[in-house]
Amino acid sequence: MPHSVPSLPRRVARVLCTSLFAQVACALVLGIVVGKLWPGFATDLQPLGDGFTRLIKTIISPLVFCVVVVGIAKAGDLKAFGRIGLKALIWFEVASTLALVIGLVAANVVQPGSGMHVEPATLSAKAVDAKTGGGSLPSTTEFVLNALPTSFIGAFAENSLLQVLVLACLVGAALLHLGHTRVPQVLPAVEQAQEIIFAIVGFVMRLAPVAVFGAMAVLIGQYGLGVIETYAKLIVLCYAAAALFVALLAVALRAVTGLSLWKLVRHIREELLLALGTASTESVLPRVMQKLRTAGARDDAVGLVLPTGYSFNLDGASLYLSIGTLFIAQAVGVDLSLGQQITVVLVLMLTSKGMAGIPGSAFLALSATASSLGAIPAGAVALLLGVDRIMDSMRVVTNLLGNCVAVFAVARWEGALDVERTKAVLGGSVEAAPKEAAGEAAPGEAAEAPVKEPVPES
Repeated sequence: MPHSVPSLPRRVARVLCTSLFAQVACALVLGIVVGKLWPGFATDLQPLGDGFTRLIKTIISPLVFCVVVVGIAKAGDLKAFGRIGLKALIWFEVASTLALVIGLVAANVVQPGSGMHVEPATLSAKAVDAKTGGGSLPSTTEFVLNALPTSFIGAFAENSLLQVLVLACLVGAALLHLGHTRVPQVLPAVEQAQEIIFAIVGFVMRLAPVAVFGAMAVLIGQYGLGVIETYAKLIVLCYAAAALFVALLAVALRAVTGLSLWKLVRHIREELLLALGTASTESVLPRVMQKLRTAGARDDAVGLVLPTGYSFNLDGASLYLSIGTLFIAQAVGVDLSLGQQITVVLVLMLTSKGMAGIPGSAFLALSATASSLGAIPAGAVALLLGVDRIMDSMRVVTNLLGNCVAVFAVARWEGALDVERTKAVLGGSVEAAPKEAAGEAAPGEAAEAPVKEPVPES
């Protein structure tokens, strides 16, 4: 008897029940509608997004620790791990500098702040101080010292990724030094802990649509859609510059690895949409680590490059900072010389590295840049307060794509990438969903996932 074709409502319901991408997309649209129609109610939904982010942050540090320790111990070569770190830093510096230069060129060509004729005397720095809590970015010395843990437990309690990475490197190096025969139970215990954390990730991700709904409703409820009209030129420029940078990333990825960025985007589309909705790359770090590992990147490369990129490779933020600096200068009628613009690049190359995890870090970096030039009033930074949250979507997606490309590029550079498997996974011929169910291969094992079989509709 031939199978009956399910009706359209049944097919839609099945997609919504099985696809995280569809669930998040629907939550995104619903959040926009609720924020537009009931802004007062929408602003009360802030705990939905904040609660999800807190749950994710709880597992980021132990996950990074386990992945890095297992990666070092199984790779068996601490020198190779050091090379991966050095190559990652080189890649990060080139990519973030390119983003800064693209932003400056775009702002000079389009001049998004020209014609605003804002009177500097009417601007106050108090609003920026309220946004940043009166904080400041760390100096280079402070940044380096802050990356070194003062206690083992404190690094995890403070959720400091760089400190956790340092501890993981030390533990992994100690395991290599002692050998598996002297501490035979430690590595299996870390692997088992890693499996537990991945299972928790699966549980928490079920709440992702709720978080996206709440975060998007709050955004629209607080700022409305009118801000898009007011800052249309700046918003379009930032997103167009980000699109150009992503296109260059695609060229670089193809040249270095032979991989397609579009296929990578399709592979991590749920995570990109979730980052877009929650305006946070931290919310997707565990899932992205899983997907890059199962797509053929070695554990040590993923465990080092991706978390480090969250502090050193903020490409989207670099674009925004360079465009934002010229925007506020043009808005108040300050014409920056070529030398001053070069100073902007040099200052932002330093300040953008210490931004991760600091409230209002973009405004702190902009204020530091304005102060270094001495030509832009400190209060002018307040011009970006109304549009900053709209720019979060551009920043987080560009940051995430830049770091994923960095993982594959550095892994390929170091010979830590199974290119054939990666092409098969990204092409969809091999199923490589995150390992959330029991009975799957242990982390680090190169167990081939089954080839997808066509499923007849019933």
